[in-house]
Amino acid sequence: QVQLQESGPGLVKPSQTLSLTCTVSGGSITTNYYYWSWIRQPPGKGLEWIGYATNSGYTYYTPSLKSRTSISRDTSKNQFTLQLSSVTPEDTAVYYCARARSDSRDIDYWGQGTQVTQR
Repeated sequence: QVQLQESGPGLVKPSQTLSLTCTVSGGSITTNYYYWSWIRQPPGKGLEWIGYATNSGYTYYTPSLKSRTSISRDTSKNQFTLQLSSVTPEDTAVYYCARARSDSRDIDYWGQGTQVTQR
């Protein structure tokens, strides 16, 4: 059973950088065929895919957030990290890490989610 757990500050000052880490257990982030993903849901809105990292370290970012987003990996800790710079009130959301299948992008495991709000 794969488990994902988000961690990081729940309050971020405007213009600063949001940084969240996802710790994975029960499976390796170097396993082929999966996208290790960050997804968010602003209040009253639908889910928004932020981006992902593959087992080899390739990264993809959704175009609307690409200029402010970075996803990195620490394979020794089996973690991947999201950094979103220059945050605004529009970045207030519940942030989820998740594992998606690379062939379909279907999510098979989710973290519990963490609320991030402007300070």
